[in-house]
Amino acid sequence: MEIKKIHIRQLHYYFAPIMLFPIILSLITGSLFQVAVITGKGEEFLWLLELHRGKFGRINFEIIYPFLNAFGLLTLAITGIIIWLQTQRRHRSN
Repeated sequence: MEIKKIHIRQLHYYFAPIMLFPIILSLITGSLFQVAVITGKGEEFLWLLELHRGKFGRINFEIIYPFLNAFGLLTLAITGIIIWLQTQRRHRSN
């Protein structure tokens, strides 16, 4: 089964901005919480850990948030690699 180039690019194009927010949020909150733990103030910043795990006030995504992040990151990585390989083949043939 051949995957059309345009479909891969469209998937990557539309999915990347959507996945940018949760990935950046996880990166920032995880890093900042780790800094708080290292400085001995981890107890004061437990709210960062809640955000990192997917608990947004009354909205609780703790069970599915890591899987959504993983699925999104994996999809972006796979489509990005496919797009990159397609451009490498195109450059070699020229």
